Amino acid sequence: MESSPLKKLEQLEFSLDSVTDLSSSPSASPSSPAVATFSCVDGVTELRFLQSDSTHCFTFDLASAQLFKLGTVQFICVSDDNSEEERSFSKGVNIKFGSEKDSKEFCDSFEEWRKDALVHGSSTVSASKSKFDDKIEASSAKMYFHYYGQLLHQQNMLQDYVRTGTYYAAVMENRSDFAGRVVVDVGAGSGILSMFAAQAGAKHVYAVEASEMAEYARKLIAGNPLFADRITVIKGKVEDIELPEKADILISEPMGTLLVNERMLESYVIARDRFMSPNGKMFPTVGRIHMAPFSDEFLFIEMANKALFWQQQNYYGVDLTPLFGSAHQGYFSQPVVDAFDPRLLVAPPTFHAIDFTQMKEEDFYEIDIPLKFTSSVCTRVHGLACWFDVLFDGSTVQRWLTTAPGAPTTHWYQIRCVLAQPIYVMAGQEITGRLHLVAHSAQSYTIDLTLSAKMWGPGASQGGILQSSTGKFDLKEPYYRMSQPQAYPAAQEPPLPPQPQLNPQDIQIQSDDFEEELLQEPAQNASTTQL
Repeated sequence: MESSPLKKLEQLEFSLDSVTDLSSSPSASPSSPAVATFSCVDGVTELRFLQSDSTHCFTFDLASAQLFKLGTVQFICVSDDNSEEERSFSKGVNIKFGSEKDSKEFCDSFEEWRKDALVHGSSTVSASKSKFDDKIEASSAKMYFHYYGQLLHQQNMLQDYVRTGTYYAAVMENRSDFAGRVVVDVGAGSGILSMFAAQAGAKHVYAVEASEMAEYARKLIAGNPLFADRITVIKGKVEDIELPEKADILISEPMGTLLVNERMLESYVIARDRFMSPNGKMFPTVGRIHMAPFSDEFLFIEMANKALFWQQQNYYGVDLTPLFGSAHQGYFSQPVVDAFDPRLLVAPPTFHAIDFTQMKEEDFYEIDIPLKFTSSVCTRVHGLACWFDVLFDGSTVQRWLTTAPGAPTTHWYQIRCVLAQPIYVMAGQEITGRLHLVAHSAQSYTIDLTLSAKMWGPGASQGGILQSSTGKFDLKEPYYRMSQPQAYPAAQEPPLPPQPQLNPQDIQIQSDDFEEELLQEPAQNASTTQL
């Protein structure tokens, strides 16, 4: 095998103003000018810092070394000790250059030599896969990071002004939580949230991004010099990377459709356990999945009509009907993503709360939500409508971000699971069921939904189910209907009578009583949601 081009080079040396050992007191390891040298010794690519008086020499294996930017000319270089019991750093130094030009040349060389060390192997490199790779299939991860590595998709999220504006308000209204604090931005994307944190006075922000968007984030941050010195972009997964210090604040936008799609919430709580100090804060802090049965004859007919193509008995001489049942089932296995009129809801919604400060990673693998509603109208129920909101529990202001129907539309829209067999309900009749979410390796969930109409009227107290319908849906493969809420006529077939109980304000996500209870007793509320 041909040797690495870098290993054919002579040693590279860089002059530094100072090198200080992080693990020692200043008196034990005084700061002094030094020389940094890259070299390859016995197949191991190394970085050495030698102080001018030759009293101290610090050696790092580049396969396990990491470099963190503290300013234009100041960095921290650390080395992972690869301990199986507790991941920590075996050594670290604070280095300072005489000019920005010197620091840039050193960083460029560091990246090239480290890349060479990882490609050609080193004695300290672990061959085991990361925790992320163990649970997510490679093809899904590749598509996921490719998607979020494109500027057009980042633009789509940045132009969601409900999303971006709410994050900005939540940060700036709670400057006291960010001022002088260390912040980790989990899944930083373009770095916009990192710059919000820097604007709020953060001491330093570590922007962690695994996709190629990390390079764009570096470029964008560098073009904003007021923030650049206080933001370090780290390309990698939170499951794999290391940070030189604990975070006071975790900020992230980990929500997908139905809150949990894409399974980034698991990475969010992993970052909490790995990087956040015991008294740290998380933005967002709490999430809620809201659910309500709905009636929408137009949508149901639209879904059913899609499969009519397969009812042709003479398609160029071919009978397609053997595949009609499979096609019909396939269309009804797709959750519908769009914005709908809240007047389509046939019962007041309920919600399932998830406290991000308390949930464990494993709690997201399977989520089981019992359902119980009381119908407000006499109609056909076509399925379950869902949306979510999240709470930013700041010290100064508690702010909600909602994706509710009737509220300003976000890029998440709402989601509806349409049953192939609707159920009939009367006003006052109880609707029960179950929403069961099981995570799978394609970074999404399989949804099992059951809705049942219980007995009503005289004898209803005796219980019993009159009608029940079930459906299985793949959250990874939704039907993006993406229409804005339609101005539905006063009646559909069957007619929908006026629903004074279901004005848009009835489905608002904020309840003063709940909010006060949630903010005062987060641990108690969280205990009811863990699995």
